[in-house]
Amino acid sequence: MAQTYEIPKGVEALADYEELARARMTPEGWAYIAGGAADELTMRRNREAFDRIELVGRALGDFSGGGTTLELFGDHFDHPIFVAPAARHKLACPDGEIATVVGAGGAKSGMVVSTESDFTLEEIAAAAKTPLWFQLYIQHDRGFTRELVGRAERAGYKALVLTVDAPVFGARNREQRAGYVSPKLSEFANLRGLHTTHFAHAELGESLMFKGYMDVMPRWEDVAWLKSFTRLPLILKGIMAPEDAERAIAEGADGIVVSNHGGRVLDTLPPSIDVLPAIAQQVAGRVPLLTDGGIRRGTDVLKALALGASAVLLGRPYLHALAVAGPAGVAHVLHVLRCEFEMAMVLTGCRTLADIGPQVIWRGPPQYSVSR
Repeated sequence: MAQTYEIPKGVEALADYEELARARMTPEGWAYIAGGAADELTMRRNREAFDRIELVGRALGDFSGGGTTLELFGDHFDHPIFVAPAARHKLACPDGEIATVVGAGGAKSGMVVSTESDFTLEEIAAAAKTPLWFQLYIQHDRGFTRELVGRAERAGYKALVLTVDAPVFGARNREQRAGYVSPKLSEFANLRGLHTTHFAHAELGESLMFKGYMDVMPRWEDVAWLKSFTRLPLILKGIMAPEDAERAIAEGADGIVVSNHGGRVLDTLPPSIDVLPAIAQQVAGRVPLLTDGGIRRGTDVLKALALGASAVLLGRPYLHALAVAGPAGVAHVLHVLRCEFEMAMVLTGCRTLADIGPQVIWRGPPQYSVSR
């Protein structure tokens, strides 16, 4: 990374990076990073849902000894803002995930590395100065998948994040209109050597989904299979129903990410933040919950923690910043978000993460009865 990266003047909030990023990227790359599924309703509503939630301001609190530290899956973190897994960082920056992990380390943020990264998981780990988790797509070749998990263990990754909500991708119409073409699975850095002989075929007028394709897709029993040979904590990403959260715990999940995949798989799913309270009630503290989708402000982080999350995953904004200012941009957006989060804590009377709870969410004025 010999190139010098600088934060442009006037960039003060996460949203400031978005249009700058669009101007620096190819139309195809922008469509992939910025787009969602179908009409992108879920993607937009993820953001709108946070805007609807209001906070309770508190005054004159005692913040001595306060802070944002937390423990998750045996590791210490300075704050609860993590880099979400995303494929193909080279679409935003030539240094790809290497730049991202350098930026994450600078901001002391944990990072989740995608199976479909442009650099190998080993190359990313070698550049890391922060704890890494590995996001896993179970491949149709289970032997290859097992070796992939072993590689993550040997490279020092601290947890597995199993994506469970994308056995098929959604109708990515924005990508299609822009002419984006995804690489073959075996062309991804981590999947070289994967046997990709076509394992399902359908003639015109026949069903592809139900004529072989879904026969090799992950199922609940794969959770127990993974648990049988990995020593890493297993976090299931993409849970959007309390029933699935209960099943995840029963199958041995060590954590859950409440996520609609950033609105990129099934359009018209509800916002993740709207689903979070029901799942938190079902889980009742048995495993940590994380969430993602639509986070753009420190107040959003506070709202997510108040509604049951232990931490949040930041997605598109760090990719925008990566396109504009490389590792410096990634570190900057994470730092800005953390600063805004700490401001929100102080202004709602929360000294530590343990103080953040439902009491910070405004529920509307009390309903008084009038005696006559």
